[in-house]
Amino acid sequence: MTEGAAAADGRLCIGVLCHPTYGGSGVVATELALSMARKGHEVHVFSHEVPPRLARSSGPVEMHVARGFPYPLFTSTPHDLAVTSKVLEIHRLRGLDLLHAHYALPHAVSAFLAREASRHYHEHAPPRVITTLHGTDITLVGNDPAYAPLTEHALRASDAVTAVSEDLARRTRESFCVEEAACPIEVIPNFVDCDLFAPSKSARPGSPTLVHVSNFRPVKRVPWLVRAFALAAHDRDAQLVLVGDGPDQAECRRVAAEGGVADRVVFLGERDALPGLLSPASAFCLTSREESFGLSALEAMACGTPVIATRVGGVSEVVEDGVSGMLCAAEDLEGYASLLRRALVDPELVARMGAAARARAVDHFSFERVLPRYEALYRRVLAKP
Repeated sequence: MTEGAAAADGRLCIGVLCHPTYGGSGVVATELALSMARKGHEVHVFSHEVPPRLARSSGPVEMHVARGFPYPLFTSTPHDLAVTSKVLEIHRLRGLDLLHAHYALPHAVSAFLAREASRHYHEHAPPRVITTLHGTDITLVGNDPAYAPLTEHALRASDAVTAVSEDLARRTRESFCVEEAACPIEVIPNFVDCDLFAPSKSARPGSPTLVHVSNFRPVKRVPWLVRAFALAAHDRDAQLVLVGDGPDQAECRRVAAEGGVADRVVFLGERDALPGLLSPASAFCLTSREESFGLSALEAMACGTPVIATRVGGVSEVVEDGVSGMLCAAEDLEGYASLLRRALVDPELVARMGAAARARAVDHFSFERVLPRYEALYRRVLAKP
């Protein structure tokens, strides 16, 4: 392969910087890297751990684990600097055409630092930088006064910026852009592998089941979901399956016991590649206070499972209320419980919405629909003078 700014045969050398998490940004970054590699591009992923989706894949992606040196002077290990240094090392060896940073902080900053440092090399041109915003990098971390100026710089210094929903793009412009022309943002939604996440051929179990997947952070409001389940299923033979782990798990167990449903709330811990859990469920539950897109909800939809969610952020761009799922106000606990109740008692509604959810995932958010938009963006950015 010809090294540097796009090989003669059109193949690219791409660096992807991401969090090694089960969350949406890590999943999207990994799946994008794997898909681009399968198309023949040379792809390098940089992080301080191996992302779970990449760990279980045999795809032709080069993984670079870069961990900071735990020197006693540091209050926390500087993984970000180690990642930057590894990017520089690979750029000198291979000639990265572009760096795709998932999350403004810290990955866009690491990408910019690598880009600027590479100007001192003569072997390869500096890589272009694309930043994809996923949500809390803008709505939570980026808006904090400690990081806001750096977030604004990350947006302005990128060669291109994308957001996973129209809502996130709007909020980014409102917070960081005096005028839209100063920081144009292209919306490219999250995507799902509709072959992997697909309806099960086996029938749903006799007892209705609701499922939730998250990192159990306060923004996900899992204890709130458990309260709603207790209201909805106090007299029903039903289960709530909670997938993931995090700071609110102990509170969820307490609320389940208090609500008399401890024997019907199942804690599975962290899992990956969930079609076997999502497909048999009567509904997928999303109760976030903030949600820029809701990738786990999209994966459930691809499995033919309707979504019951709070109407926040970009969720309504994914779930059509009354068609592929049901939405309610974020603070309406009794209203949310009534929607759960409908899913528990009406299998025909579940089947109808599940079919619509699958169709929407395939028609609007499949690999085939979304990935070409990223590849086209890469080539537009590289074509700029």
